Amino acid sequence: MRLSRFAALAVLALAAPTRAAETPAVGKIVAADLFKNGLAVITCEVTLGKAGDYRLDSVPKPVHGTFHIDAGSATVEAAVKVRDVAVPADEAGSGDLQNDLAGKNVLLVLKGATPKSVRGTMLKLKPTKGGEAAARRFLVLQGPAGRVFVDPADVATVEVTEDKGATVTRKRPQLVLTLSGTDKPQTKVTLRYLTHGLSWAPSYRLDISDPKTLKLEQNAVVRNELADLDGTAVRLISGYPNVQYARVRSLLGPNTTLASFFAELDNRYGGFGASVISNSVMSQQVVDNFRSPVSAALGATPTGEGVDLHYQSIGKRTLADGETLSLTVAKGRAEYARIVEWTAGDTRDEYGRYQDRGRSDETEPWDALKFKNPLAFPMTTAPATVVANGGFNGQRTSYWVNAGEEMVLRVEKALSVRTRAVEYEKPTGDRDLVWIGSRQYRRATVEGELSVSNNRKETIQLVIRRKFSGELQKAEGEPKSNLLVEGVYSVNKRQELTWELPLKGGEVKTLKYSYTVLVMN
Repeated sequence: MRLSRFAALAVLALAAPTRAAETPAVGKIVAADLFKNGLAVITCEVTLGKAGDYRLDSVPKPVHGTFHIDAGSATVEAAVKVRDVAVPADEAGSGDLQNDLAGKNVLLVLKGATPKSVRGTMLKLKPTKGGEAAARRFLVLQGPAGRVFVDPADVATVEVTEDKGATVTRKRPQLVLTLSGTDKPQTKVTLRYLTHGLSWAPSYRLDISDPKTLKLEQNAVVRNELADLDGTAVRLISGYPNVQYARVRSLLGPNTTLASFFAELDNRYGGFGASVISNSVMSQQVVDNFRSPVSAALGATPTGEGVDLHYQSIGKRTLADGETLSLTVAKGRAEYARIVEWTAGDTRDEYGRYQDRGRSDETEPWDALKFKNPLAFPMTTAPATVVANGGFNGQRTSYWVNAGEEMVLRVEKALSVRTRAVEYEKPTGDRDLVWIGSRQYRRATVEGELSVSNNRKETIQLVIRRKFSGELQKAEGEPKSNLLVEGVYSVNKRQELTWELPLKGGEVKTLKYSYTVLVMN
């Protein structure tokens, strides 16, 4: 049986997809918890009416696996839809002429010695795969005699002869929330997710104008590149959580493709510790929270609770997209001591063989400050600037320190304190040979000498550290001996001797020690 024309049209009408009525809704970011590497935990609230579909123009860009909707006893489904949206021409910026001017009468003036013009109606074409970003070979117009194809490179000017409303069409993602399972007239829905675009950078200022008590000030700079914040409760996070998928954008994100998602999924390892700002080691140390690579605390005993993840509230803040805020987070006072710290590095490798490590920041004496964190929460890894009587003294990285824990902050090189470290193997008659596995070692006795001269007028409190590999035989001055972690699996123990002693102005101090070491032949 042949369908009538009317029946065919009816069937097509029923088969055509229809868009359910969607009520516009507005989400508000009520809370933002900021990490130091550009990640933030966002809490967005939306008030919906009765069960139905609601449309939000703001679409989140969450980290994979972190998007969550809380609607109480109700049920909410979220979908990202790409729609044609009319945008004021003066706000849209340059785009795709074919889509922007679709349905409008235009006059195209072409390039050339003798300018030609083409008049017609810009056709609305079906989007190519890849959306409006895909380049088209020709502009297609409907002219009086039929279709006209124009190379965009040949167009000098475009004149819109009928521009009602002065708007252009843009494809924009929208978040559609479908609310069901409730008969309440109003439902508050909370969206929580982890995303990029909000960050904070801490710093410290230490004023040591007083010879006994220092003033500590923690500052923070907050940068917003996410969205407008209006009365948002902001907290600054210090810690080192495991965010394994930090580099993977959720499929819910409007610009995420399957190709980019799986590529990022393959390269997800590196997690939170891999800085999104820079790959340099120092940047990672400051953006994340590292403990000091040096034995910073001299017998420190934490007096505060061990907090590994700290949230510091800075109140409700209003900060537009693209704006930056600088503020003081906390202040404190602490008694401190000025010391000169000198670390003499290990002269042996893991097999006991001599190696010249040269001179570096770790082998030269430094003026340093020893004090306990006076704040009620941990000091996060950040640059610390030291000043005294209005003058600049130095800047150094301050590493993670718990509340009440002791720390040592190096300020500047102690140029008036001269140091000298020498070691030599003591000659022996008979060679003491030792076999370990398939390798042969000889046992050698090493004698060392550390000399320090104080060319200042005042007495200094000196801390000397000598790292070595082997078994300690004897040492002058009764130093503390500490087994280092890096020597657990070595043939020779990796150890460190620590002396703490005063050194008067003009005085020279020499300390001798000896140890045995197995040297691979």
